[in-house]
Amino acid sequence: MIVVSAASGALGRLVVEQLLIRIPAKDIAVAVRSPESVPGFAARGVQIRRGDYDVPGTLPAAFEGADRLLLISSPELDPIRRTSHHKAAVDAARRVGVGAVVYTSFLDADTKADGVTAAHHVTEQALRDSGLGHTLLRNPFYSEAFLNAGLNTAIAGGELWDGTDGRGINTASRADLAEAAARVLTEDGHLDRAYDFTGARWTYPELAEVLTQVSGKPVRCRQRSEPTAGIQGWLEHQVRSGALERQTGDLGHVLGRASTPLHRAVRELVPGSGS
Repeated sequence: MIVVSAASGALGRLVVEQLLIRIPAKDIAVAVRSPESVPGFAARGVQIRRGDYDVPGTLPAAFEGADRLLLISSPELDPIRRTSHHKAAVDAARRVGVGAVVYTSFLDADTKADGVTAAHHVTEQALRDSGLGHTLLRNPFYSEAFLNAGLNTAIAGGELWDGTDGRGINTASRADLAEAAARVLTEDGHLDRAYDFTGARWTYPELAEVLTQVSGKPVRCRQRSEPTAGIQGWLEHQVRSGALERQTGDLGHVLGRASTPLHRAVRELVPGSGS
């Protein structure tokens, strides 16, 4: 039995879809805060269990009988609450004798214990201390944080504004990361390993060229002099600092193929661009 926690989220749903390709639905269970949020999975024969990170008492029953548990990190952004969620999940997995835990960590969580990686760093240590067999999937930022429907505005206006100083970006799509997780859950040879996942590195000037190619309209990359507000501005600052330029071959190794290239990701976003 494979149990997927937080399965009602975007990544969790994609993982379950990948598992359904590989194993019978009766061998999959999902642990979700609100069981009514995943009626489609129930209709296909997937077991639906209540497992709410905010209600730790629900987690042991949600994880019961799991040969492998995919512990998808809590959506909570506050590192203290997030750490509490993860520690409760690890404790529940240990108490009910889960066979092995696959945890969606974050890139560099093994060496950095602050900011985005704070809760992940602590959770990785909690898994080591638990005695449970486990695999760490250190994911990068999702490509969707940068490559989204907003690119159609750049095409319409002929300008792609760049606040990254042209530095490299090593994101990966949710779809690729979900497939990698499903492979780790269903294949042998991944236990007690840590994978540092990155996609193929790309830049905003390269993105402007791809937008031009797929749309048939010229798109010029323009450097922004003032920082963007909000989360987008924070992400651009991370890129400018070089924090997203690291490259590894781990994602391609697990997938058995290259990660989704920039041009294909963009084609899926631009109406009428074809495949």
